[in-house]
Amino acid sequence: MEAVELIEKLILDRQATHSIFIANAHTLNVATEDPGYRSVLNSASRVFADGTGARWAARLRGVRLRDNLVGTDLIPMLFQTTAGRGYRYFLLGADADTIKRAALECACRYPGWELAGFQHGYFEAEGTAKVIDQINAVRPDLLLVAMGNPRQESWIHAHQAQLRVPVCIGVGGLFDHWAGNLKRAPIWVRAHGFEWFQILVQQPHKWRRYILGNPKFLLRIVRELHRDRRLSAEN
Repeated sequence: MEAVELIEKLILDRQATHSIFIANAHTLNVATEDPGYRSVLNSASRVFADGTGARWAARLRGVRLRDNLVGTDLIPMLFQTTAGRGYRYFLLGADADTIKRAALECACRYPGWELAGFQHGYFEAEGTAKVIDQINAVRPDLLLVAMGNPRQESWIHAHQAQLRVPVCIGVGGLFDHWAGNLKRAPIWVRAHGFEWFQILVQQPHKWRRYILGNPKFLLRIVRELHRDRRLSAEN
């Protein structure tokens, strides 16, 4: 997969800290309503598309996306494809119990990568420098940050200059899956673009994101498509 090859290429570039963000319909809704967050996304080394909504939006813009780069598939594929090459990773985010269970599960599943360390995401702002020092001290090749949107992308962006890590990726609910808090939808459900419903069933507090957010995103796609056609006709 090209995405995995790209991530490894960025890992091997030791001259900078690169950020990779994964955008779904909710991410793009937030970015539309928050110009500051939109600037954060635009500052990334790469932005990958996650979900049917993002794929539809791209297709209507004349761009056909080859793959759905959801973090719960992309990161395991990265670990499996590049196993045994001496890479190390650090996990940041979730609560103390979840991150511990996620770290243990990840280390068991992907022995071809070395777990450099982990830290929960419930630290105060004044503790940020200590967390960054903790990460830098173990010199990981990859930092996975799971704090939810828009916090994880904003945190990476704000501290990118202080982090001595080749690649930082915002991974959303990945740690919840590794820790067993969330169960993946069957493959046929994912293939039809309805994994969001599986998440909603398990995390009903996110109902606004899906029940209100998905129609809002689709309406925005249609509205902007009509606007573009109108402007094109006027010119």
